[in-house]
Amino acid sequence: MDEIDMIRQRKMEGLKKELEKREYPAEPLEVTDAAFDEFTARHTLVVVDCWAQWCGPCRMLSPVIDELATELRGKVIFGKLNVDHNKGTAMRFAITSIPALLVFRDGKLADRIVGAVPKQKIIQRLQPLM
Repeated sequence: MDEIDMIRQRKMEGLKKELEKREYPAEPLEVTDAAFDEFTARHTLVVVDCWAQWCGPCRMLSPVIDELATELRGKVIFGKLNVDHNKGTAMRFAITSIPALLVFRDGKLADRIVGAVPKQKIIQRLQPLM
């Protein structure tokens, strides 16, 4: 491999990493019943925050999810599912307490975190899956 090929390869790797990062937004995306399966299967590691407008602990956890979406950009994609508006998914995953974080790895449910847990606890649970 000559020098030009090496430069070309490094440039391609950099472009690929930048493209992958763009696919991971710096904020959680809204998820609905209709798009749920596509959303969870699209990326390697997905966290869906199941919440409701009236839920106090959900409102407490929301800024933490926003921070994590920014900090873990490129590694984890975050979504928000309003359980009042998307009852099908809530029933499918037996969401009986909120907030509930559903963690998907390669499109399959890998973990479930229930309650307004601290940011570090969420990171600890996600680390083995990254």
